[in-house]
This record gives sequence, structure tokens and C-alpha cells, in this order.
Amino acid sequence: MPISITTKGDFRSTIDWLTKIVNGNYKSKFDEYGRMGVEALRAATPVNTGKTADSWTYEVKSSPGSTTIEWKNTNVNDHVNIALIIQYGHGTGWGGYVPPNDYINPALKPVYDAIERDFAEVFK
Repeated sequence: MPISITTKGDFRSTIDWLTKIVNGNYKSKFDEYGRMGVEALRAATPVNTGKTADSWTYEVKSSPGSTTIEWKNTNVNDHVNIALIIQYGHGTGWGGYVPPNDYINPALKPVYDAIERDFAEVFK
């Protein structure tokens, strides 16, 4: 028994949607998320001197088919990133241990949620 397929219409709406995505200028939106993340990280960082909290930056990197936001903390002491040892814990020079304090993930969760929500609207 032969199989037949019949189609009607065209792919105009799909092509229009893809064109909108490809031609969209999302750099400013990524900068907005980057700034939002820096503020969230600054507010959530445990404060002793305030240097670590004030050392958050971000960078938007684009390549064909990909855009990423990198949040960085520039407070480094003796080749050790202070934000990371707060996050993951560390040994002390006298045999003690400072336990981890997961402050980065909860701080960035609302930013990730906003990215997901905003881009879900774009891709509808």
C-alpha cells in the first residue's frame, strides 16, 4: 500500500520568526542581566571589609551561535580568589577550616529566572 503526504501553505511564519531572532539585538539585554547579576552578587557577598563585595564584574561574550555572561570577582589575595573560598570553604594556615557559604547560587537564581522568562517570550 503506497503512502502519500499532502501539504498546504508555506513556512512564512517560521521564516519570519527565525529572521526576528537572528536580527534581534540582544546585547543590551545581556548587559542588563550582567549588571543585575553584579548587584545581586554585591548584595549577597558576606562583608568583612567590603572589598570582595565591591569587586564583582561581568563580561558578555559572543561567538557564532552563542552568547554568555561571565561574572567575575577580582579580589585575589596570594593567588586565591576570595569570593570562591567564601563560596566553597577553605583551610586556614593554622589547621582550622572555614566551611562553605553558598551565596553565589542563590544570588544569581533570580537573574537566571529573569533570563529564562524574558527569552521564553522572545522564542514563543
